[in-house]
Amino acid sequence: MTADRPEKKPIKVLLLDDRHDNLILRSAILRSNGYEAISSASVEEAETHLDKIDIAVLDYHLGAGKFGTEVAQSLRDKRPEVPIIILSATLERKFGGVEDMHLLKGYSSVDDLLGALRSFEAKRRGKPVVVDARDFFYSRIAMAMGDDIVLEILDRDGIWQYVNEFFARLYERKRAWFAGKNRFEEFPELSAEWKDIIRTVADTRETYVDRSFRCLPHLPKKKSRWNWNILVFPLKLHDNRNGAVLAARVIEKK
Repeated sequence: MTADRPEKKPIKVLLLDDRHDNLILRSAILRSNGYEAISSASVEEAETHLDKIDIAVLDYHLGAGKFGTEVAQSLRDKRPEVPIIILSATLERKFGGVEDMHLLKGYSSVDDLLGALRSFEAKRRGKPVVVDARDFFYSRIAMAMGDDIVLEILDRDGIWQYVNEFFARLYERKRAWFAGKNRFEEFPELSAEWKDIIRTVADTRETYVDRSFRCLPHLPKKKSRWNWNILVFPLKLHDNRNGAVLAARVIEKK
């Protein structure tokens, strides 16, 4: 006869936000996923719960000159083992490294937050890092368009912000290799026409469609012929600059 196993206690998550509608929504989402949500609408209220939480999710700007980083610092001083997630509208401010993860509001999804919580459940706290969640934003575009599309997201000067797995596999590289590199410097054989097309789309917010079924001009030389239907359309990037999405679907492979 085996002894009864103790019931697993839910992870207690501190939610700090000065907007009650945000607290209600996030609390409901966490509870439906097995977490215990402890809601606080002020720095003072949040600090009364620091001794009984497992993870903290703190909004950065609380209004009235208050910031979630005040609670982050108090928590780090009192209980350095507790993971901290900061939610903010910008990645530009330096937070001082007391938080373990940084999610960008407006671009990070509910799944991103739940994924972060699960990762903190599964591992010990290590060196504090800031996670740039803009990739989550762009990946949603890729998911919506499908896996059989070559997808690039660039700024007006042709600097890659994101490429999907299909694109990366064509070059036998990791997706991370492309971010921050200039498309036209990496492929100098690319005609000036394509540079002008991407810049024009980004600046004028017009859409360009290439129905000539010609080979996409920057693909590696291959024995087989690839025919593409190419669409370039405008997009506001994560930092509000003008950018362009280049999407190409295989029409025929010979």
